[in-house]
Amino acid sequence: MSLGRLGWPSWWSLVMVFMSVFNGIAAELNDFGQETYGVDVSFPIQHATVSENYATLPHNIDPDHNSVDQKYKEMPVQPLGNKHEFYSNFMQGCRDFYGKSGRVCDSVERGRIEMGLRQPQSMYNYTELGFKKIRAPPEVYKLIQEFWKNNKDRGKLEVWSKGNTYTNNWDAPTKMVSVEDTTLRGAGLVLKQKLWDAAQNTLEEWTGEKLTPCSLYGVRIYQEGAVLATHVDRVPLVTSAIINVAQDVDEPWPIEVYAHDGKAYNVTMEPGDMVLYESHSVLHGRPFPLKGRFYANIFIHFEPVGHSLKFHGIQEDTDVQNQYRRAADASVGGHENDPHKEGLPYYLIPDSPEEPTWKSSHPEGWHTDGGSAVVTGSTVAHQAAIAGDIDTLKEIATQQKADLHKKDQNGWQPIHEGARAGHVHVVKLLVEHDANVNERSNHGVGGTPLHIAKQEKGTSGVIEYLESIGALDIGPDL
Repeated sequence: MSLGRLGWPSWWSLVMVFMSVFNGIAAELNDFGQETYGVDVSFPIQHATVSENYATLPHNIDPDHNSVDQKYKEMPVQPLGNKHEFYSNFMQGCRDFYGKSGRVCDSVERGRIEMGLRQPQSMYNYTELGFKKIRAPPEVYKLIQEFWKNNKDRGKLEVWSKGNTYTNNWDAPTKMVSVEDTTLRGAGLVLKQKLWDAAQNTLEEWTGEKLTPCSLYGVRIYQEGAVLATHVDRVPLVTSAIINVAQDVDEPWPIEVYAHDGKAYNVTMEPGDMVLYESHSVLHGRPFPLKGRFYANIFIHFEPVGHSLKFHGIQEDTDVQNQYRRAADASVGGHENDPHKEGLPYYLIPDSPEEPTWKSSHPEGWHTDGGSAVVTGSTVAHQAAIAGDIDTLKEIATQQKADLHKKDQNGWQPIHEGARAGHVHVVKLLVEHDANVNERSNHGVGGTPLHIAKQEKGTSGVIEYLESIGALDIGPDL
């Protein structure tokens, strides 16, 4: 039996082997030779309880001479002990903590279970198994380690929403060392972009999909006794990575994943290990309490942007965000003619159970707020120009000045974004740092910053400034 490929803890293997041999039950193995189990065994996944069909019950020990009680007919065999009592205590802890509002804990749990049933079957998958364990690329781990070394003692308690049962935060509060907290040494959008850039190639190579950065908060620190309920991430968190930053544990704290083959895998990680996973469709969590002082990891999330020929004939240049840019270059409105069904994201299967839920929370379809999301090739400088974040642009000017003038996939530079958004202070700063005021978007065939500004409302300040320095109003080629 090969248990080393994913680093499954020896104590776990021995317990499972002992139970199966002792009870005469033929244990099922996953693709890595690990003994596996079904859903609702370690934590509720398809029902609001865990299996009580213990391996020691007579009908499991001697099925030829003992009938199965109706109660157990639909339950998988439970080899992990009294997880029912564990889960009951978990939920009661939440209810007690929130007092009169404790019923919200049960509501959150119902939502978690319903999403875990509905979402995985509604998503396109991009890999065979749905997860992979590797060593983190050196450039990624070096950035994280430097940030961790400088700030590991400055984590702040995370505030979870009322009744949140995704962690047992009432018993084991989590801390966050945020890469967005500019009071921390080295934190800020520049570090965030570096981490995204360093991780993106690895995840794109694994999935074969073009990705855009989606979410990256910082290093979460779990404390002794922590539990992370098994769940799927809400879209657009689709293609993700977990990196073990540091730990002080008495025994491995595995991440449980239910792969595309339907089997449970328990993956242990050492500092510097990186697990790639399709977080929108692979159920994952840490349902076994952490034994040790702390466990620190970072989550890096991306969203596919539709640049794939693998599914339903989508061409490489038909993603919605790029469509907006091309429409602006042609001086027409964007988002009108999305080729995917009714504006659904490309990773959501049309007419699937998730479609009504997704559409109810996205009545405008798959598009970005104010057109401000990152497209392929976009940088922190583009985002800062859109947001009018002058401080970040100044930081970039001192550290990576070339990023002030980089083009995204559609040939837009930060100055084009700043002009379209009407941020005169942004445009002035970029010009002061050698931006070409007559640079045309769309790789030389689109509009100049002045032309783009004139197509938008609320940009009079930008127009006045650009005209005062002799900028040209050149429209896109027809």
